[in-house]
Amino acid sequence: MIVDDNDHFLKVAGRVLDRGGVTVVGVSRGPDALQRFGELEPDVALVDLDLGDDDGFALAERLVRSVWRRPPCVILISARHCGDVADLIDQSPAAAFIAKSDLSAETILAVVRASPCGPPG
Repeated sequence: MIVDDNDHFLKVAGRVLDRGGVTVVGVSRGPDALQRFGELEPDVALVDLDLGDDDGFALAERLVRSVWRRPPCVILISARHCGDVADLIDQSPAAAFIAKSDLSAETILAVVRASPCGPPG
């Protein structure tokens, strides 16, 4: 699942990930992300740091702390350089940060394999 307030990015990222073999089961512009996550139960949630009026860090926290069948693998994404928000990323419960310019199926799969959230099952 991808959470981002930019419709163009949602479309492009969905195509890039799909071509790489990662299925995007749904998207959210932010406000309905928790509800959509509960409905779709995705293995991974890509969460943009800047969601207009919403805060991607706070959403990542809520996703990880909410009661689900298993904790989600949350990956923070942003067009910003991670150095600009490194301290906040380190304090976040997210598995990793990926710059939008580096987003690919391979980077997502590498994070999932290497992180405690690990592959499902």
